[in-house]
Amino acid sequence: MRGDRVEIVVDTGDGTRTFEIVATRAGRRVEVATVRGTVEVSEVTRTGQLVRSGRFMATRVVAVVEYPALEPDTSSTKRKGAENQASFL
Repeated sequence: MRGDRVEIVVDTGDGTRTFEIVATRAGRRVEVATVRGTVEVSEVTRTGQLVRSGRFMATRVVAVVEYPALEPDTSSTKRKGAENQASFL
């Protein structure tokens, strides 16, 4: 979902470095997979086509933090009718 993001903190030997992968468009999502000693974070489309990815050695990864997209506030976008009128829907 657009707005999903994953933050990866990696040990560089003399400190840590932070990387971020974000779902940039509607219909895209961010997936995290740990395979054969590597952590792969990738942005994919609805059909599963890879858009961008990052691979990190699992022994160097300090943290993987997933941030889901914030839900839009739908209550403020919907108009209310007058109190004395019924809805047509």
